[in-house]
Amino acid sequence: MDHVADLAQTERDARAAAAATLLGPLSERGIVAVAATFVDNSGVARVKAVPLDRLPHLAAWGVGSSVSFDRFRFDDWIAGAGEGREVVGDLRVMPDVRRVVPLSAQPGWAWTPADRYRQDGVPHDQCNRLLLSSMVGSLAAHGISMKASVELEWVVGDDDGTDDFTPAVRGPAYGLARLVDGSDYSRDVLTALAGSGVVVEQFHPEYAPGQMELSVAPEDPVSAADTSVLVRTVIAGVGARHGFRTSFSPKVAVPGVGNGGHVHCSLWRGDQNLMAGGPSEHFGLSAEGESFAAGVLAHLPALMAVGAPGATSYLRHLPSHWAGTYACWGLENREAAVRMVTGSPGATAMAANIEVKCFDLHANPYLAFAGVIAAGVAGLASNARLPDPVDVDPAVLPDAELAARGIKRLPTSLREAVVAFAGDAVIREAFGGPLSASIVAVRESEIELFDGVSDQEIAARTRWQR
Repeated sequence: MDHVADLAQTERDARAAAAATLLGPLSERGIVAVAATFVDNSGVARVKAVPLDRLPHLAAWGVGSSVSFDRFRFDDWIAGAGEGREVVGDLRVMPDVRRVVPLSAQPGWAWTPADRYRQDGVPHDQCNRLLLSSMVGSLAAHGISMKASVELEWVVGDDDGTDDFTPAVRGPAYGLARLVDGSDYSRDVLTALAGSGVVVEQFHPEYAPGQMELSVAPEDPVSAADTSVLVRTVIAGVGARHGFRTSFSPKVAVPGVGNGGHVHCSLWRGDQNLMAGGPSEHFGLSAEGESFAAGVLAHLPALMAVGAPGATSYLRHLPSHWAGTYACWGLENREAAVRMVTGSPGATAMAANIEVKCFDLHANPYLAFAGVIAAGVAGLASNARLPDPVDVDPAVLPDAELAARGIKRLPTSLREAVVAFAGDAVIREAFGGPLSASIVAVRESEIELFDGVSDQEIAARTRWQR
């Protein structure tokens, strides 16, 4: 994994100086502490926090953190290799002070994303945020940049002192009645996000009971992953102030429609969108845009191990549930795993993008974006071509036609996804040996945890995972 250079003293001094300029403005806004987060391989945001006046020191030298977090399961079990080494060693959590955000729903607190380094200043070989930065660099080597975002779905439940789920906002799917019922809450979510510098492009009630959805403006991939962490933090914080519980789980209740975490991305060369302006038979995809999308489609089975990373993810992956359960693509096809979005005529040059619909919000967004880019770059390198697009729900096609068109179901279980990941040399090489081994260990541990457990119990035990 080609990480950034080691931290030299001059860079540490520059980091500390940049952080020092933030102390006055943050103090004026009542900030007393800063929370620096990194996301583990189960998709859980972990945190180290310092008082505000320690921010320059934190920026320069970081704060200690165990290497064992690479093996943390969602329930805090450590998926060790049996050698007892996970408890030995220390890393430094280093904040990216280019983005320090006061949290409107948690007065007195600010948030910042962080990278992880070894104590000697060498990048940690399992830091997924640094991995994503290096993947962005691999795109840049082709003269290409990316704009990306994560579409978020969540449900709002009453906090009744139990782990059960009762919708806290009521009304029909996509219904104005639900928006009215939760209007104060929804207003506070939008206000808090705006106060955190997040540009929300859409907000509406979704399909499942108590479910909401929002879309944010596209950014570079690292910033988009950061924003995904921030948005979830803000939404959960606002919910808590209203006495609600927030679930981003892929399957809050069985039966029922789950929460997705769809990834949108477009490629750019300068001001030219490579997802537009190309041949009409591929809805305007340029040759490079097609190759990238073809690479993503080809490696989707392996990417499921990072984009749909838990046993609960596969309770959501049901045909004809808009979950993208078939490895195919199509124009505005919400049942295809890769949906081509062109936008309205006249806006295509700016709006065209591909959406990966099979991912959910238990995913680590840095790993999800890194995997998508690794797969897409492999497609670019091989000049990969897309198969014919699918213009119906693939679930209605006879088995013989699916086979003739080469359309297969994506993994239907976490076990199948792990096997696909372990067998995909492109993705494993991009992630590196140590990180790939940790991902597999954590997934294997969850498979063992839920062996023989009912779907209802799996949903209940992961319902409030964040």
